[in-house]
This record gives sequence, structure tokens and C-alpha cells, in this order.
Amino acid sequence: MNPLKILKGQKALVTGANSGIGRAIAIALGQAGADVAVNYVGHEDQAVAVCEEIQKNGSNAIKVHADVSKEADVLAMYQQALKAFGTIDILVSNAGVQRDSPLEKMTLDAWNTVIGINLTGQFLCAREAVKEFKRRGVKKEVSCAAGKIICMSSVHQMIPWAGHVNYASSKGGIHMMMESIAQEVAPYRIRVNAIAPGAIRTPINKAAWSTPEAYKALMTLVPYERIGEPEDIAHCAVWLASDYADYITGTTIFVDGGMTLFPGFATGG
Repeated sequence: MNPLKILKGQKALVTGANSGIGRAIAIALGQAGADVAVNYVGHEDQAVAVCEEIQKNGSNAIKVHADVSKEADVLAMYQQALKAFGTIDILVSNAGVQRDSPLEKMTLDAWNTVIGINLTGQFLCAREAVKEFKRRGVKKEVSCAAGKIICMSSVHQMIPWAGHVNYASSKGGIHMMMESIAQEVAPYRIRVNAIAPGAIRTPINKAAWSTPEAYKALMTLVPYERIGEPEDIAHCAVWLASDYADYITGTTIFVDGGMTLFPGFATGG
């Protein structure tokens, strides 16, 4: 299937873009015509490979190293992207981590690390994106919006997750942060939305799908009875970043095969 070049002429920044969902999004944005800054914090070789894949599809790509939880890194990342591309039209804040443990064993470092990357990192990236969107304003020949921000959330912004208090808290925070930013910047024709993936086949959750037994157990939570693929999220991100979604802001799209339909109630309640 040949993707439509619905993002032609636009410039995108994707955080955590060297693997998993971020990788798929960066490649899909490139296939749709956008030039992409591929952020990574480790595994530089993977970021290089993503850039090469984007370039094979006819778009430009650069790798940008940054720990999104560190303000200085985020500022330097934007400077590098703006120097290369001139502007940024699309931000996909995807970088995220898990540091799981029961509450009574969870260290402050584990809490701070997850909140720092998953929530504070999205705040820092969104702040700098909004500065650039406001500076440039709408360029109708590129897009009818001044800028688009897509926050990567999770079904756990609404589904509690025992043993993952830091992660679920970070995603709940993303939900309200996204809506508050969307409300604030909408008059500037800046759109802010979120994608909330369910069970996606990525390295971060390999234990949940890598054996037949684990996969079968996982499917009891997914009415659609298949695991999601990174490309499922990428397709949603491309559409949200395009002018086809121009009247959508402050919305979370759940891409979860029905996980948030509370499948335990399908036969009772």
C-alpha cells in the first residue's frame, strides 16, 4: 500500500524514535512526506537505521541525541532540528520508560525516572514546540494549522495498573497536561492530541506476548483478539498530524483493540 504524501513539506520531531512505536511513527511520517528528526538517547545505530529507512522513502531525516527529562538536552535538540529543517510543524512526544515494582518496594529514583521521562519530558518538548509554532504562525501552503503535538499516552491513563504506580501516574498526568495545553493554545491554531495504545508488540512489553501462554492470557484483555502492531499507532499518528484531522484537538484516541471496553464485563456484570 502506497501511503499518501499528506504531510509533504512538513517537518517533524519524534522522541524515542529509534525503536518500537517511535520508530514506526518516524518512518510513517517520512513515508507521508515529512522530514523527520529522529530522537534517541541510546542505541545510536538504531537511530541511524531509522534515518536511512526514512531517506529511502524520499524524505530527509536527522538523528538528534537528547534525554527528554533534561531541559538542556531538549533545548539543544530543538536547536539542532531547527538548524537542519528551519522549523518544526509536528511534535510526537513518544519517549517513555517503565520501572515496575510493588509500591512498598518502589524507590524514589524509580518514581522520578518514570515521571521525569514520561511526563516532564513531554512538558519540555511541548513547551519548545509551542514557542516555535507561535513564532512561525500558520503557513497555509504547508498546513492549515500552525503546529500539531501528539502526546503518547496509554490505556493506563484510565485503567489502574497495580505494580506500575509510577507509569500509570505519568500517563494520567499526560492526559490532563495534553487537554490543558490544547485548551490554552487552540486560539493560535495549534492542535494538541494524544494517542493511547493498548497492548502493542514492542520490546518494552515482550514478556506479555513472546510465548503462546502469555499471548493467550493477554488476549483475555483484548476483545479484538490480536495484539497491536507499532504500525497501528503510526497510522493514527500520521492522520492526526495531517489536515484531515484539523478540527480535532484535546482528544485522546485509544488504539487498543477494545481493551478499554472492560472485557471482563462481556459475560456478566
